[in-house]
Amino acid sequence: MSHYRIERDSLGEVQVPADALYGAQTQRAVENFPVSGIRFPRVFIRALGLIKGAAAEVNHELGLLDEQKARAIQQAAEEVAEGKWDEHFPIDIFQTGSGTSTNMNANEVIANRATQILGGEIGSKLVHPNDHVNMGQSSNDVIPTAIHVSAYLQVQEVLLPALRHLHEVLRKRAAELDDVVKTGRTHLMDAMPVRMSQELGGWAYQVAQSIERVESCLPRLAKLALGGTAVGTGINAHPEFASRVAAKLAQRTGIPFVESDNHFAAQSAMDTATELSGHLKTTATALMKIANDLRWMNSGPIAGLGEIALPALQPGSSIMPGKVNPVICEAVMMVCAQVMGNDLAVSIGNERGNFQLNVMLPLMAHNLLQSITILGNVARIFADRAVAGFTVNRERIAEAVGKNPILVTALNPVIGYDKAAQIAKRAYAEGRSLKEVALEMTDLTAEQLDQLLDPRPMTEGGIVGKGDGG
Repeated sequence: MSHYRIERDSLGEVQVPADALYGAQTQRAVENFPVSGIRFPRVFIRALGLIKGAAAEVNHELGLLDEQKARAIQQAAEEVAEGKWDEHFPIDIFQTGSGTSTNMNANEVIANRATQILGGEIGSKLVHPNDHVNMGQSSNDVIPTAIHVSAYLQVQEVLLPALRHLHEVLRKRAAELDDVVKTGRTHLMDAMPVRMSQELGGWAYQVAQSIERVESCLPRLAKLALGGTAVGTGINAHPEFASRVAAKLAQRTGIPFVESDNHFAAQSAMDTATELSGHLKTTATALMKIANDLRWMNSGPIAGLGEIALPALQPGSSIMPGKVNPVICEAVMMVCAQVMGNDLAVSIGNERGNFQLNVMLPLMAHNLLQSITILGNVARIFADRAVAGFTVNRERIAEAVGKNPILVTALNPVIGYDKAAQIAKRAYAEGRSLKEVALEMTDLTAEQLDQLLDPRPMTEGGIVGKGDGG
């Protein structure tokens, strides 16, 4: 038996693998774009299946597609959405800028599978990829729609749950560590003390703000380009097609999808995808900061800060026995760097909207979906394998706070900045305690100094010891 079959499209004959559900246009794309080996992710293929199934159902309801073909297309599209035929989506991300190759890949797979369901032979076009599966559609509105649908799904199912989990773990650890007063740092130099709960609370707030930013653009992400067809005018689509398909998708996913307010904008620009990517970049910068702070706090165990010990997850060196590294923090930082780079690619992609069509849609889809996915995955790992399990070196933290000459700042309201600076410099130069030097250089009593130099009240704001003499 031959390993190939002959398929035909408007350009002529093409050899297609005999068992492939795709057809001539997919095969041409496979041959034309052997660029990276990177394919569209699962969630994007899922979105295409959902869109094609909903379109077939609506076209039948509108009297444009007979029931038998519509049901077969719906079943085939459902199988695509569920991932049953992922190996039949072989096209590289770097392809035609409209994503036409991937839209036709979906059309061909669904058409051939629907043909099988109806008892026909693959390639016979009993169910036609263009006339039936792609009815009322164009690649130019399907691919932007699939970007919005897949991004919303991935944000809802992967990213936001992970960020909420990280936020909750940070809040929990902050509450547990409220009694730990540590040396604050500005410019990487010793500064006034803070409670560890305040430090972690700041991180938790950053994550909460990231959640709010991502959620803020979801109403715009729910607006779908489908219905604009070739250039935004809706040629060859029933006037009710777009709104009905959006309603079907909303019913199926529980996401409030609606037809776009303006199909010309929806197809020529991907502003909402770019907005979301920007929020992902901001989230990445926040997680980068948190991971790097933990890495510094974990540094040591002898020559570094040694404030905390992150969970020991794996040996840290192939040559230095006993070394353990902050591997989760490093993974987080690499993901964040990738997301920042992805955002630049998305931004460049969005400004390549020429007249009525953006021509970098596959690039934008890949980078946006990768950012959503890896940020969500690493945020959950970060919460569970780093934040939840680190231990605190309370003795070392307390010792560092006690030796911190910057605590003299609390004396400013009592003795003035200049005198306080003199005390701090002398204490540091002579290796003596602030209290000892202050007893010599002021008329404050030991009891007053104990009150004024107690680090805990310094973390609570206000003027420590206001009203005391000196």
